[in-house]
Amino acid sequence: MNYNFNWSVIWRNWDKFVDALLLGLGMAVVSLLIGTLIGLLVAYARGAGPRWLRWPAFVYVEFIRNVPLLLLVFFVYFGLPELGIYGLDKVQSFVLTLSLYAGAYMAEVFRAGLASIPRGYAEAARAIGLRPLQRQRYVILPVMFRITLPSITNNLVSLFKDTSLAAAIAVPELTFTARQVNANTFRVMESWLTATALYLFTAYAIAIVLRLVEKRYAVIR
Repeated sequence: MNYNFNWSVIWRNWDKFVDALLLGLGMAVVSLLIGTLIGLLVAYARGAGPRWLRWPAFVYVEFIRNVPLLLLVFFVYFGLPELGIYGLDKVQSFVLTLSLYAGAYMAEVFRAGLASIPRGYAEAARAIGLRPLQRQRYVILPVMFRITLPSITNNLVSLFKDTSLAAAIAVPELTFTARQVNANTFRVMESWLTATALYLFTAYAIAIVLRLVEKRYAVIR
C-alpha cells in the first residue's frame, strides 16, 4: 500500500466540513418538521377524511414512495422553473423536495400510529366531556406521537443521510464539500474518510439522543 496519508489537508479545511455538516443537519431537521406537518394532514385525510381527499392523499404517498429521491430533487430544482415557478435557491428547493419525501413516509407512520391507539383512550376522553378537537389535541395526538417516536427517530437519521443527494445540485453540504476538497487537494482517502466519519458520528449521536427521548416519553400499555 503506497498511499501516504496527509491529514493536514483536513485540518486546513475543517471549518468547511463543520459548516457543511451543520447545513446538512439543519436541512434534515427542517425537512422532518415540515414533513411531520404534511404527514399528519395526509394521515388524517387517508384515515378519516372524505373520499375526495383520500384519493389525492393515496396518490401522493404512493408516488413519492415509489420515485427515487434523486429524481425528485432534479424535478423540483430543474423542473419547477420550466413551469414558471421561480424564487427557490438550491437549499430551499432541496428542503422542499426532502420535506415532500419525508411527508409521504411520515403519513404512513402516523396512520399506523393512529390505528394502534386503543379505542378506550378516545372513549375515556369522550366520557369526561372533551370535544372532538380537544380529544385529538389532548389525548390522541400526544399518545400517537409517543407511539411513533422510534419511527420518527429512524426517519430523521435517514433524512440526514439523504442530504448527501443535495451534492447533485451543488448544495455545499458534507458530500459536496468532501468532493470539492478532494478535487482541490487530490487527497482522496482523507476527504472521503472524514465525510464518512462525520456522517457516522452524527447519525449515531442523533439516534442516541432520540432513544433517550423515547425512553422518557414511552407509552405504558
